[in-house]
Amino acid sequence: MSSEEETSQNSSSSSPPPPSSSSSPPPASHFIGMKEDIVKAGRVTKMVNGCRDILVLHHQGQLHAMDTRCYHSGGALQYGDIEEFNGRLCIVCPWHKYKITLAEGEGLYQAVDDPTAKPLRTHWRSKGVKQRIHKLTEVNGNVYVTLNDSSEAIESDVYQTERYRTDLLKTQPKPMAKK
Repeated sequence: MSSEEETSQNSSSSSPPPPSSSSSPPPASHFIGMKEDIVKAGRVTKMVNGCRDILVLHHQGQLHAMDTRCYHSGGALQYGDIEEFNGRLCIVCPWHKYKITLAEGEGLYQAVDDPTAKPLRTHWRSKGVKQRIHKLTEVNGNVYVTLNDSSEAIESDVYQTERYRTDLLKTQPKPMAKK
């Protein structure tokens, strides 16, 4: 789905509040980019503070920030589609189709209460917070992220380690040498 399609879709769900706006960025924040550039790109990834890979995305007039890699298996969320499930906007991991809410980072799944009932009746349930979400602040057209520094472990944290980055780089295909 293109960023133009993403920004033009209508939704009946309530939108999260816009990034806070003030005259100066919060003290522990990190510059991500100009809002107009992020809106134009639709999605931006950035290494923040030398230790955290962040995805900032623009959808339906709102900016959202979360860890770049999916909590389940490390899929690159910047390539995931945005879809609505039970009135909640989610990014869908391109690897295994895991659904993650943009506002809270909750993992959603489709549950069946009675597997013997025909036809099956399913509904969306939360697995709890699985993806670390970060706070965005807009100051004079610039967008800053404040990392969620909660000491509570969140599953997406696994993919924010130097060990994971090193192992990931080893498995990436090597560029072909020019002749």
